[in-house]
Amino acid sequence: MKPRLILCSYVLFTLPGSSTAFTQTAATLAAHATPQSSVQQTVATAASPQGAPVSYASVTQVNGLLAQLETASKATQADLAKLRIERWKTDGSSKKQALGNVDSIQRNLQNALPEIIGQLRNSPEDMPVTFKLYRNLDALYDVLGSVVESAGAFGSKDDFQSLSSDLNSFEGTRKQIAERLENLAASKEQEIVRLRTDLKTAQAAIPAAPPKITVVDDTAPAKKPAVKKKPVVKKPATTPPGTTPATTPPAQNPQPAQAKPQ
Repeated sequence: MKPRLILCSYVLFTLPGSSTAFTQTAATLAAHATPQSSVQQTVATAASPQGAPVSYASVTQVNGLLAQLETASKATQADLAKLRIERWKTDGSSKKQALGNVDSIQRNLQNALPEIIGQLRNSPEDMPVTFKLYRNLDALYDVLGSVVESAGAFGSKDDFQSLSSDLNSFEGTRKQIAERLENLAASKEQEIVRLRTDLKTAQAAIPAAPPKITVVDDTAPAKKPAVKKKPVVKKPATTPPGTTPATTPPAQNPQPAQAKPQ
């Protein structure tokens, strides 16, 4: 077995096992490529998205991680530019796949990664941006690992060693980003617990509203209840004694006239 193949097997324990997985990851990595952002903020004036000041230790840690990434990015771009994939001793399909992976890595390192780095410099403790950087490094590591594997199997020893060093640099930074994510999550959780405690304390300090009291004045004279007036009933007219009430005779039917004799 050739020595370079032994070195290749040493790296394979951290790399994906199939070329299909590498192709899918390369497509995902290419989707991340966006125009490079020109926004660059100084670390001294960095602040969190909520506007709260960021500690000096946190800014220093972010500054160190981003500097590592920028150094690794430049070295990787230079090493990829030196590759002569067309001279590899393999079939045309494998060469084409390797060329596609290299193109995806180059576009990510030139566009997507600098933009995320600028966003994180602007907001060092932004959880979504930090996680976005971690995911991008994860995709970069997978696709670059595919190129390293192919370089170890079909390329020169120097290419394999330089790309392996680049891969290790990205892996080290990715682990540090993961640890920072964990620490940020724990810090945010503690802040939420503290705010809830402060809220409960403030609510307990607010005095309760006094009960409503109704005052009854016993010295005031009581009002007499209103008396209902009875309705006046008209009495029927009375007849004076010794008088007979006039009666109206009943109406009589007139007698028909008798015919006179002739």
